[in-house]
Amino acid sequence: MSPFDVPLDDERTQLDAFVEEYRGAVEATLDGLTGEQARRRLVPSATTLLGLLKHVTWMQRVWFEECVGGTSRRELGLVPGPDESFRLSDDDTIASVTAAHREACATARAVVADLPLDTVVTGHRSGPRTLRWVYLQVLRELAHHCGHADILREQVLAD
Repeated sequence: MSPFDVPLDDERTQLDAFVEEYRGAVEATLDGLTGEQARRRLVPSATTLLGLLKHVTWMQRVWFEECVGGTSRRELGLVPGPDESFRLSDDDTIASVTAAHREACATARAVVADLPLDTVVTGHRSGPRTLRWVYLQVLRELAHHCGHADILREQVLAD
């Protein structure tokens, strides 16, 4: 469902539609690429297309599983900070990172399914916030990284 399909729906439906659109858009930047292309570094930072998907997976797990669900990063097996979340291991492939992203998205959907947007969640180390705030933060980060991914994909395909 596209955000354009739900312009008059309730706020939660609209937020879900936007988040889902950007989740799919980040994944789509890897479509048709080789593993080497997905790992190619074209900027001074360690940012790669595959690393971006790995990072947005980590980011969603932090906000939905840690902040909303109350499970610590250590218990979740997550690296402590965002910089490490971009790093790829030799075992990371387009298929494995995409599968991890889809699993994180499914878990996120389940964690928030029965919670109203005004629910105050307390699992994040920086303090309490509403579920609405979490949605907006995740949406902001997804949109931000979709822009990065679009540009990186253009560069990869131009090589």
